[in-house]
Amino acid sequence: MSHTVLITGANGFVGKSVSKALLQRGDRVVGAVRRARTAAQGVREWLLDADDFEGIEPRWPVTLQCDVVIHLAARVHVMHDTTAEPLAAYRATNVDGALRVAAAARRAGARRFVFVSSIKAMAESSIGRPIKETDPPAPSHPYGISKLEAERALLAYGRESGLEIVIVRPPLVYGPGVRANFLQLMGAIARGVPLPLGAIAARRSLVFVDNLADALVHCSTDPRAAGHTFHVTDNRDLSVSELARALATQLHAPQRLVPVPVGVLRLAGRLTGRSAQVERLVGELRLDSSHICECLGWYPPHTVEHGLLETAAWYRSTH
Repeated sequence: MSHTVLITGANGFVGKSVSKALLQRGDRVVGAVRRARTAAQGVREWLLDADDFEGIEPRWPVTLQCDVVIHLAARVHVMHDTTAEPLAAYRATNVDGALRVAAAARRAGARRFVFVSSIKAMAESSIGRPIKETDPPAPSHPYGISKLEAERALLAYGRESGLEIVIVRPPLVYGPGVRANFLQLMGAIARGVPLPLGAIAARRSLVFVDNLADALVHCSTDPRAAGHTFHVTDNRDLSVSELARALATQLHAPQRLVPVPVGVLRLAGRLTGRSAQVERLVGELRLDSSHICECLGWYPPHTVEHGLLETAAWYRSTH
């Protein structure tokens, strides 16, 4: 049976992959976007230029009756936020905006709301073992704090209203079209820039964008998912040095990794005011994603090797 699914942020990196996966399943996909002709082919666009989704309910199209919402739109994490009150800005979009979409969707007949959160809602690092969904959350950045608050507010709203809420927490997402730090890393490797990553053994969880999309599609309709929070990964964690070597192989580039001791990297970070950036390279951040496997029988359809191959092929064809 096909469904009508509304995706906020449908024209983004993850949104386009989710749209394609839903269309392949035979669903009707509506994308809430700010600019026309920016979503994937086959997506019906709803032009909604509203900060923090204010006024979404009266703007909701009369003809739009959706079964499910996948909420991807968010104020994203940035390393140096110059906003006067960053936590307030994150809350306005990530908490208040999400609640507005959920309430409007429920009144329009939606029965399920899939909220794409982040592992930052739990912590910036893991120590000794992968982070489980049941571990006590300890976010330290305004972005992560706002995501955790949104999770709690949505689950409370779901209990009050009957709207089924599903929370999905991904780690770093990569794949064709990736931006930010992952793209910068590929660019440096492709240019043959020597990188001080050869001695970094700490592992970090990743998720290929098509694996995340597949998990979100499952969470959109599987009755067992209602009320649950899931960590979604590739089920194989790489160290930064392993990741850099694998990317170099796929990019047909030399592996120029200098084995600089982690202590030296951390000292350099403190001296240059870039400790947060360094810690994201040398610190461990692993997720336990066994819950979604046990609860839904979901396993990532693509391996890390396939994901990196696809990502590198995209980079070579576009850069």
